[in-house]
Amino acid sequence: MNRPQTHEYPAWAETYIKLVGEDVIELLEKQAIEFPDFINSLIEKADYAYAPGKWTIKELIGHIIDTERVFVYRLMCFARGEQHALPGFEEDDYVANAHFSDRSLLSLSEEFAHLRKSNLYLIKSFTERELNRSGTASERQITVRAILFVMAGHIMHHVGIIKERYL
Repeated sequence: MNRPQTHEYPAWAETYIKLVGEDVIELLEKQAIEFPDFINSLIEKADYAYAPGKWTIKELIGHIIDTERVFVYRLMCFARGEQHALPGFEEDDYVANAHFSDRSLLSLSEEFAHLRKSNLYLIKSFTERELNRSGTASERQITVRAILFVMAGHIMHHVGIIKERYL
């Protein structure tokens, strides 16, 4: 799959897209296995936050799961030709209302693995025409292809943050 061009996504997406240097489908598949293993290696730090007011590891993983769901909803809508603009989401509010701290890190790891594997069935069904479709989310235009790259890069971004600030 070709990389998305800069006209296919808003400026904020570059942060994530630039991290993806390989076949995005292969990377998404790899993340379905490797990211849960990485999460499971953090069990001793599950409730750790690196500073006051920052998310714990559990909350950060919960944020990643919520964001995966939002991205997949968007790409499904746009691939299917949705013409209505989709709303943004306030990640801090989502985390604050999700009670991730009540869950085990293992359950969050398993949820991510199942979610990503399920999402890959949808993603692999897209034709080139569907990948090129775009829509509006958070008041910005983005293509289905670009969302796939953002999804993969979002995981990479947060793994980097965990390694830099939590470990």
